[in-house]
Amino acid sequence: MTVRAAFRPSVPDVIPARLRDLGAALAAALLVLAAVLVGRHIQSAHHTLFVHWPPLFAEWDPHVGPGTPAAVAVAAAVVAYGPVAAVRLRWRSLLATAFGAALAWTWSLALVDGWQRGVAGRLTTRNEYLRVIDRFHDIPAALRGFDDHILSGSPAPWPAHIAGHPPGATLTFVLLDRIGLAGGGWAGAWCITVGATACVAVLVTVRLLADEDLARRAAPFLVLAPAAVWVGASADGYFTAVAAWAVALLALAATGHRPRAAAFGSGLLFGLTCYLSYGLALFALIGAGALVAAGDLLRPVVQGLSGGQGRSGGQVRPVGQVRSGGGARYRPWLGALPFLLVGLAVVPVVFTLAGFDWWEAYHLLIKRYYEGVGGTRPYGYWVWANLACTVLVVGLASAAGLNRAGTALVRRHRLRPGPDRAAAAEARLAVLVLAAVLALLLADLSGMSKAETERIWLPFALWILPSCALLPHPRAWLTAQAVLALLLNHLLLTGW
Repeated sequence: MTVRAAFRPSVPDVIPARLRDLGAALAAALLVLAAVLVGRHIQSAHHTLFVHWPPLFAEWDPHVGPGTPAAVAVAAAVVAYGPVAAVRLRWRSLLATAFGAALAWTWSLALVDGWQRGVAGRLTTRNEYLRVIDRFHDIPAALRGFDDHILSGSPAPWPAHIAGHPPGATLTFVLLDRIGLAGGGWAGAWCITVGATACVAVLVTVRLLADEDLARRAAPFLVLAPAAVWVGASADGYFTAVAAWAVALLALAATGHRPRAAAFGSGLLFGLTCYLSYGLALFALIGAGALVAAGDLLRPVVQGLSGGQGRSGGQVRPVGQVRSGGGARYRPWLGALPFLLVGLAVVPVVFTLAGFDWWEAYHLLIKRYYEGVGGTRPYGYWVWANLACTVLVVGLASAAGLNRAGTALVRRHRLRPGPDRAAAAEARLAVLVLAAVLALLLADLSGMSKAETERIWLPFALWILPSCALLPHPRAWLTAQAVLALLLNHLLLTGW
């Protein structure tokens, strides 16, 4: 397979499609510009945004640091060799290489701010998790009384991030402390290292639910994502990986790869995800998108078993194929569903038996949110400026990719049933990507994430990046992604 074939344009009318790509990227850039200009005016006139460089939680601070040479080198290497390596490497070697490159990219960007300011000190500030480690010396008692300290007016109220998340987030760092990995350095390293595995989880999922070509084409974009600026080092990078692996295991179960064990593992991680961040309950939509994509993947095979030809004469069995052995085996998630539900129940049951009430805590959090800056920040600005933050997280290439994803869905809908496997794979990828967009939009409309969404929405934003697999000329788009990330990290001192 040639590089040109692997990264072929997805739409026949190449020139109009490329113009639409550029139009989508330009629209995204204008959204960011509007958010900056309007935000600066609102903050200057009314001081109600509570961010210094709207729409990002950041300060203007041009600087270089020890990570600068490495960040430039990693970016140059991925742009120059990433598309070729993604095609030529064996699949498992590609996964290992992608993880290593994502890890190097994230570490180098974090170290642009230096070790203390960029890594070790990130999770030790007054609102962060490590400030309350000593209050969890008796974990069962801390869980029983967790809800009593959420409101700002309660005795010894939790700092903002502890109050704003279920205790699973804080317990992670408590347990790291208990096993000897104490302090901000280990906590930052944990978030960066675990966060970098999310790239692998998405690649596995795309390969299973779309096809291997699309996964390979997506790999360089997942590695060189501007999102890495916030993965290193924020706890949300860790949350991103947990949620991503929950979807990857669900995809394994839905396509018949050890469905019971994979379904149980997926449920376990989905349950943990909800106890890391309240808003990540919306990840159920991405899980549903994965099941829809898996259903489309298996439909031709099921039709072939029943005597019909389906869209490909009953012959289509992509990488995520299901083992033979009877029609029932082609609905693997039906037999695995009880295991998914049991896994999903484990973490909530454990926390509930320990005395933590998720629903009560969530309602108390809403009250605290609107009593604080959340009640002052203007919804009318943040409801669209949050989307500008997302553009900066996923890059202009993802804006063009979303244009391609929408086209792929429309194209697949209009085509008569036939053997166009590439169009079907692209449509399945589009379903997965647009499920993430839907989850993100619902989070936006809720009003519970006004500002700081460059960090909070990392788990959703990650699943927009695979849309870049649909773009031609990957090196040009990768260059744009790398330049954006480098500028953000060197011109701004981000809060996370």
